Amino acid sequence: MSFDNTCKYLSETYPERFTTWLLGSTPESVEVIKTELSIEPVRADFVAYLPQEQRLLQIEFQVRGETNPPLPLRMLDYWVRLHRSYQLPITQFLILLKYSRAAAEVESQFQLEGTQHRYNVIRMWEQDPELLLQEAALLPLATLCAAEDTTQLLGRVAEAVDKIEEPSQRQVISNCIQLLAGLRFKKELIKRIFMEGIMRESVIYQEILQEGKQEEALTYTMRLLTRRIGKLEPELEAQIRGLTTPELEDLGEALLDFSEAADLAAWLQARQS
Repeated sequence: MSFDNTCKYLSETYPERFTTWLLGSTPESVEVIKTELSIEPVRADFVAYLPQEQRLLQIEFQVRGETNPPLPLRMLDYWVRLHRSYQLPITQFLILLKYSRAAAEVESQFQLEGTQHRYNVIRMWEQDPELLLQEAALLPLATLCAAEDTTQLLGRVAEAVDKIEEPSQRQVISNCIQLLAGLRFKKELIKRIFMEGIMRESVIYQEILQEGKQEEALTYTMRLLTRRIGKLEPELEAQIRGLTTPELEDLGEALLDFSEAADLAAWLQARQS
């Protein structure tokens, strides 16, 4: 998944979150509409209809500041095509993901003789991360925000991911974060920071096992499994409750690689073979 496709996925999956962030207020409803515009095939990254405001919201995500045609002309082109199709006013945002001299110099308007068109430009490297750190859907973009210590910022994002309770959402958001973070950070650093949260839990777990607290170890195992793969089926839970302390220790290591209940079932089945 490319950088702009990752942003497109996030904005279409969480349209209310992006709309609230960009417009500063929460709309009563947001309807994502198709983004392929007529005439020559042109696909906008995100377009939504705001019924109460009778307005369209369009977002274009860009990594590079230099494009062909230039970004100001592209934003005008999007506006004309959308307005022709829907006959509504349009609020546009051009979100630049990565710093470059060309991106820093992108203007917030198209102007040629008597034609002038304005739109909003957001340069992620200039944004305060605090608002984005409070919303799971915006965490991937938070990695690109302004920070005196960018490594510390990435660590805060990783900590915020750990607090997402729903396992599948946590996994998807984590994947999007690690992809977008690649615009700013080296892969080795990203991997290390995102493994630290898992390893912290693993260390605590190992300490419980070493102290021989069987019931506490069992409780902690259940909590870790629920965070990684969701609520356990009664049959799987019963099998786990029958494990010995050494087997719980093995499970504590193995569950770091689990992403769904089938992984746990396969591990338990292998123990019985």
